[in-house]
Amino acid sequence: MKILITGGAGFIGSHVVRRFVTHYGNYQIFNLDKLTYAGNLQNLTDIDKSPNYQFIKGDITDAPFIQSLFNTHAFDAVIHLAAESHVDRSITSPLDFIKTNVEGTLQLLQAANACWQNKTHKHLFYHVSTDEVYGSLGKTGFFTEETPYNPQSPYAASKAASDHLVRAYQNTYQLPTVISNCSNNYGPNHFPEKLIPLAINNIKNNLPIPIYGKGENVRDWLYVEDHAAAIDLIFHKGTVGETYNIGGHNEWHNIDVIKLLCQIMDEALNRTAGTSAQLITYVKDRAGHDLRYAIDSGKLQHTLGWQPSLNFEKGLRQTVSWYLNNETWLNNVTSGAYKNYYQMQYGNR
Repeated sequence: MKILITGGAGFIGSHVVRRFVTHYGNYQIFNLDKLTYAGNLQNLTDIDKSPNYQFIKGDITDAPFIQSLFNTHAFDAVIHLAAESHVDRSITSPLDFIKTNVEGTLQLLQAANACWQNKTHKHLFYHVSTDEVYGSLGKTGFFTEETPYNPQSPYAASKAASDHLVRAYQNTYQLPTVISNCSNNYGPNHFPEKLIPLAINNIKNNLPIPIYGKGENVRDWLYVEDHAAAIDLIFHKGTVGETYNIGGHNEWHNIDVIKLLCQIMDEALNRTAGTSAQLITYVKDRAGHDLRYAIDSGKLQHTLGWQPSLNFEKGLRQTVSWYLNNETWLNNVTSGAYKNYYQMQYGNR
């Protein structure tokens, strides 16, 4: 089987690529990534010489390029993760999100549909999406696969649009598709613009930890390797045309995540208890900040038997350990353009 994985040099994508390359030696895995700021081939140095792995640098919005890739390699399946994914960036640069997340997905669907004219052959277009398409929850309730879409940010709207396109190609052209919507991921190789890796990097360097508003927003946290395992399971055993929600059953207020992280970092860095917590700095809240996300993964658990493997504290400790043991990786990704972005987003705080 020849599988095209888009965005495979990014955070979640690199874990998916590694899992498929190492678990399925009879598959040929093609990793397509544009290598923007969040795409990093250092994420895959342990498998980049594997005989069943090939990296391709390219842009999913480049229609002739994408079509030629399908014509050349005759992919059997696509796992589509390539996306602009940071809400803050979508607020300042929404057009980038429409181009990559909507137009890019459309180009991949077009190429797959043109290439897979023999619908009797086993093909699959697996689209990886987010729980943010559902909008914001109050203090109770959970997102299910039947929750109406109500995106509240340019990022969420762009992912909602791409989900709708995938379903439209399934319905109109009988393209075999599946979609999964996941909660907030954390773990190794996460670019430090998101809450947990940003805080780890700042604590390590004795810099302020910026917290939006009062830190009351609630997120459901999913360890990235558990997400990769769920994608593997859905790819192989999921039902064509279905949607699966993937969550960690792990709701935390942002401020409580940071307080636990400060405690773990104090222990790891041999600092006096409470030292890192003094770095917490409250900043102006994000525009349109969704209050709470929480996913009901019951469908995935009951139909395919998936379960998250780690509780949050254990997963967070493993994440901290990885960052502290990979200082070269962290220093490389936080140089140059990252510093300019951080200054624009958080100023001198």
